[in-house]
Amino acid sequence: MVTADVKKEKKPWVPARQDIIWIDCNPQAGKEMQDIHPFLVLSPRNFNDKTSLVIGLPMTTAEYNADNPFAVETGKARTKGCAGKTSYVLCHQPKSFDWRVRRARVHPQKKLPDSFFAEVCKRLNQIIQIDHA
Repeated sequence: MVTADVKKEKKPWVPARQDIIWIDCNPQAGKEMQDIHPFLVLSPRNFNDKTSLVIGLPMTTAEYNADNPFAVETGKARTKGCAGKTSYVLCHQPKSFDWRVRRARVHPQKKLPDSFFAEVCKRLNQIIQIDHA
């Protein structure tokens, strides 16, 4: 009996909701973040794949965010150069980027834990008040 080798086709990576990715925020203006930063993805994978856009929130280890009511602390950073510093998601800076053109890539943390993601969504909703009953 002859068996056919079936190769599993590997689908290209596409960021998904709750993923943490690296994204280049340049060009920037004013008080916007610049350079390459971690970015928390809010938009669903299907949207990100079809549009090449990703909607989300930048992350930082800047210490002055400890007093920022719009920043959610997510624990200690684990990346080279930031290890041991507190990481924050900046809920007051929602952005969309063309993740393909900006060559986004997977962050070592990969995904924000559910409890932190829920807090981020709650804080963002306090700002934009989109939860309409």
